[in-house]
Amino acid sequence: MPALVAWRHNPVIRAFCERLKANGKNGKAVACAAMRKLVHIDFAILKNNKPFDPLYETNLSLA
Repeated sequence: MPALVAWRHNPVIRAFCERLKANGKNGKAVACAAMRKLVHIDFAILKNNKPFDPLYETNLSLA
């Protein structure tokens, strides 16, 4: 359920899911990919002890 809520309300996950849907993935595959993405985000937050930054990927390209 967190993946489905993130799909609706989290702009980072929403863009990720829309990209997968546009590439022809079915709904369950997209939901599983969103779950995995959330786990990776959670692990990175815990490991680095920093708050979530939705612009992190764009900040990398600007540096």
